[in-house]
Parts: sequence; C-alpha cells; structure tokens
Amino acid sequence: MLESLLVPTFIVALAEIGDKTQLLALLLAARFRKPWPIIWGIVVATLANHFAAGAIGNWVAGFFSPATLSWILAASFIAVALWALVPDKLDDDENSNFRRYGPFVTTLIAFFLAEMGDKTQVATVMLAAKYPHFIMVVIGTTLGMLIANVPVVLAGNFAAERLPLTLIRRLAASAFAVLALYAGYQAMKLSGLI
Repeated sequence: MLESLLVPTFIVALAEIGDKTQLLALLLAARFRKPWPIIWGIVVATLANHFAAGAIGNWVAGFFSPATLSWILAASFIAVALWALVPDKLDDDENSNFRRYGPFVTTLIAFFLAEMGDKTQVATVMLAAKYPHFIMVVIGTTLGMLIANVPVVLAGNFAAERLPLTLIRRLAASAFAVLALYAGYQAMKLSGLI
C-alpha cells in the first residue's frame, strides 16, 4: 500500500519540474501575491483531476494482464522522459480573463484545465492501472503536484530566475528513462522472457 503512495508521489513531483502548471503557479503567485488561496486551488483542482484520471486507470486495469500493464507503463515512462525534455510555455493572455474571480477560483479552474491531457494526468492514469490502491495513487499524485508547485508559489519570482530548468528537465528525463528500464525489466519478468 505504501508503494501505491510513494511511487506516484515521486513520479509526479519529477514530471512537474518545468511543466506548464509550475509556470502557471509562478504566474498566479506573481499576479495575486496570496499564496494560500493559490495552494488550496491547486489541491482541489489536482484532487478532482487526478481522481478522474485514476478512476479511468483503475477501470482500464481490468482489461489487461499485469505483464501488458507493465509494458504500457514502460512505454509511458519513455514518452514522459522525452516529454520532460520539452519546455512548456504558458500563454499569459489565456489566463488573464480568470483574474476577476480571485486567486482560489482562478487557480482551481486554470489548474484543472492545464492538467487535462498533461503528462502528470497520463501518468496518473497509468499508475492507477498499475497499483491496486486507487485512492493512495490519487493522494500520491496530488502530493507530488504539491511538492513541485507549492515551493514555486511560496518563492514566487525568486525561484524562476535562479533555477537551472534545462538541467533539471534533463535530470527528470534521465530519471524517467531509468524508471522505464525498470518497468521494462518487470514486464519481461511477468512475460516470462527472463
């Protein structure tokens, strides 16, 4: 059960580095200068989004064998490793209309929409398919999102100007490549290839 919590926490925290939602957190922190409503908006939006993604993953798990799920997970990690190398951009005008709703509602809506189809949502689907404790996966992915985004909200512009995001993205991609190798190894064991 602990693995269903810790692995998703680590994976999502890693995937979030340099992600558009991290840029969104920075933008919201700079605009509103009220960290706690922004943090609570991130919590609620992430729980809602990842609960839906986890439910899909949990449902999909019934259609595949453990070996097939491990192969899919390995392929997903490779895709996320490559995706992590591409810096996300956030269109400033896209979120300017939300400002009138205040920091909590703006964050809730913006984060929920930004996570749709994002690599962390895809990872949540795959992790919920892989691990049996669905709720622990959702809590873990939400914790991972908070680990990556809360410091950005609290540090504001200071963090964005001083972090070597290119190096961090490369390290994150390398970590996902290692996770892909491990998942591939597990898939080969489950398939009886080794």
